[in-house]
Amino acid sequence: MRPTDAALRWTVVALSVGLLVVCWPLWPALLLAAWTATLARPLLERFERGLKGRRRAAAALALLLFLVLAVPLGLITLGILSGAQDLLAAIRESPSTESALATITSGGTEAPTVAIPRDLAGALELAQRYGSQGLSLLTNVAGAAAKGLVWLLIYFGGAFVFLLDGPAAWAWCRRHSPLRPEHLDRLTAAFHETGRGLLVGVGLTSATQGLMATVVYLSLGIPRWWVLGPITGLATIIPVAGSALVWGPIALGLFLTGNPIKGVVLLALGLGLISTVDNVLRPVFAKMGALKLPVFLMFVALFGGIAAVGPWGALLGPLVVRLWIEAVELRRESAETPRTA
Repeated sequence: MRPTDAALRWTVVALSVGLLVVCWPLWPALLLAAWTATLARPLLERFERGLKGRRRAAAALALLLFLVLAVPLGLITLGILSGAQDLLAAIRESPSTESALATITSGGTEAPTVAIPRDLAGALELAQRYGSQGLSLLTNVAGAAAKGLVWLLIYFGGAFVFLLDGPAAWAWCRRHSPLRPEHLDRLTAAFHETGRGLLVGVGLTSATQGLMATVVYLSLGIPRWWVLGPITGLATIIPVAGSALVWGPIALGLFLTGNPIKGVVLLALGLGLISTVDNVLRPVFAKMGALKLPVFLMFVALFGGIAAVGPWGALLGPLVVRLWIEAVELRRESAETPRTA
């Protein structure tokens, strides 16, 4: 190898690392943008035929239609997370397990009140007491809003660019990638499979069970039904126990708070409806977005990713594990090819 070739190779490696460092803070938005473009591509092709080849207009229309469905789900998710934080705080303040269960089924404790100042001295004292906290809160909110705006711009812009110019960018990657084209195709297919599996297969199954649980909790008059229902849906990814990890303790709390009839009804609906739907609908949704990961391994990847990088690790963990499995299989196939030739 000539010295200039070696220098160029190390230059490419160094710049690739630099590119990764620069893009890393925005990786969730870019990842979701790529998966959004994958899911919206069938709409693009249909609209492009209807608009007589106007690809840019078709891409904008397809992305708009997809986001009309996705944005409300995102807003609902933010509300659920906020309610879940309040519920977790109330449970932590409970002195015992029985008290925590009672908190869940009875609505928890009352929110603290702030005395309204009646004169200038009281106002100055209140400002002195809470002024620094309020300024810190406003600073954090402003920073979070600015970061969220950047993420939204990256997500929307990335989804549109990937949807419109994705095939051309993919062709460029195939030409310049150090991997064989067939290997790159396999890894790319695993990448898209993970997106469809998480957003469609796992997502729709969890959403359906969460919706059913929400209706059940609302019908029984259980407080925070709009938080506990989605949490029940998320629990479906846990092997063996699944959603019973949520509706089971709630039923126990109903018994402990003197509502045995509601507890029996919740047990019956939990076993006969909420948990049963998993066996019925999961195969249907799996056909729409199957993820080739064993249940336990996906569970480990989800929560391992969350423990490693935070909530967004729920996406990154399964993606890394799925790509690793595909890479190992490709390495084995490449090693066996010369022996069979």
